[in-house]
Amino acid sequence: MIKAINTYAKPFETIDDLDPLIAAIGDKSFVLLGESSHGTSEFYTLRAELTKRLIKEKGFSFIAVEGDWPSCQSINRYIKGFNQSSQDIREVLEDFNRWPTWMWANQEIIGLIEWLKDYNHHNKRAQKVGFYGLDVYSLWESMDEIVHYLERTNSPSLKEAKKAFSCFEPFNRNHESYAVSAGYLSENCTKEALELLASIRKNKWKFDDDQENSLNMEVNAIVTANAEEYYRTMVISDSKSWNVRDRHMVEALNSVRRFYGDDAKVIIWEHNTHVGDARATDMKDEGMVNVGQLIREENGAKNVFIVGFGTYSGTVIASTEWGVDFQKTEVPPAQLGSWESLMHKTGAVNKYLIFTDQNRNEFTTTIGHRAIGVVYRPEYEQYGNYVPSKMGLRYDGFIFIDKTNALHPLVLENILV
Repeated sequence: MIKAINTYAKPFETIDDLDPLIAAIGDKSFVLLGESSHGTSEFYTLRAELTKRLIKEKGFSFIAVEGDWPSCQSINRYIKGFNQSSQDIREVLEDFNRWPTWMWANQEIIGLIEWLKDYNHHNKRAQKVGFYGLDVYSLWESMDEIVHYLERTNSPSLKEAKKAFSCFEPFNRNHESYAVSAGYLSENCTKEALELLASIRKNKWKFDDDQENSLNMEVNAIVTANAEEYYRTMVISDSKSWNVRDRHMVEALNSVRRFYGDDAKVIIWEHNTHVGDARATDMKDEGMVNVGQLIREENGAKNVFIVGFGTYSGTVIASTEWGVDFQKTEVPPAQLGSWESLMHKTGAVNKYLIFTDQNRNEFTTTIGHRAIGVVYRPEYEQYGNYVPSKMGLRYDGFIFIDKTNALHPLVLENILV
């Protein structure tokens, strides 16, 4: 493995040094950009620079991220000029008020958002570049958006929306309460959520306007239905709820692609555990799938380019427990024998790899690959932060930053857990 890394890895210092990676993407329609943590500055800034080049040079249509649909819509409206009253990007990012806020309410993302707004303003494309959230967690916020829009416009589907809202209301916007009730007691809102989705899809053409309300209503209804299933399965099976979540992200993505048209090209920002093909990891043994696998299966690997990201050491923003305030945490040197330790051992510099038909077989030995979540305790890293992976099959390219720095979160009030 060390010999193969020495042969194929190339050092880089600037985004221009990654020209061969851009060239390898070619005319593919799906580019998935990963990260090995949700709190590393360089992962955000590098993905932003790659994203700009893909939009400018290869005509990519929109960005889809591991974030909630309603809050990401605030960014989408801002960069497209839908909401003229929100002129301050920091004000827009206040909509990311659910823990972990730092994933999108951070200094690093501001530059990309402002660039997208300026690009859309000056570019003559028929459809402006969009920014969308694919995650499943916004059950209550998505229902709020549906009900408020239908009431404001006196639109069809209001009866189904209020019925679904009333069903969920006794749980007082508490995901855990609903999960226990639905998972253990079979007291659920499955029927109401599915009826709402069916009604919204039937009537979505009536919501069509120049501010994407048809798409907004459809995806919020998809979130409602899939979030209900996610929380219902969460207390019963981790692998089943994981699959519900990642299948939802692909379903939401496909709705946006249909909205943009058959020629749409998409850039996806998510954690390595979502974008790196699950079939090349031990997730496969647990019956788990992920976004990278599903997109390859649905669209053909030849149309997909997946880039993983990793680091040897540095600092990261994370929490010690779910819902606890974030802190800057030291990332210790990677575990001996892991992918990150081998990348460091072959030279303590930033480097990238492109996996091709000619060299993939040299990177199919299973090796530990570090993954840091929003909850991270480095003292226990050896027990659960390394995913056994066949790197050449999991990704099409890999970007390694030898020493990384913590993300710079914006401090927001009224954080929701």
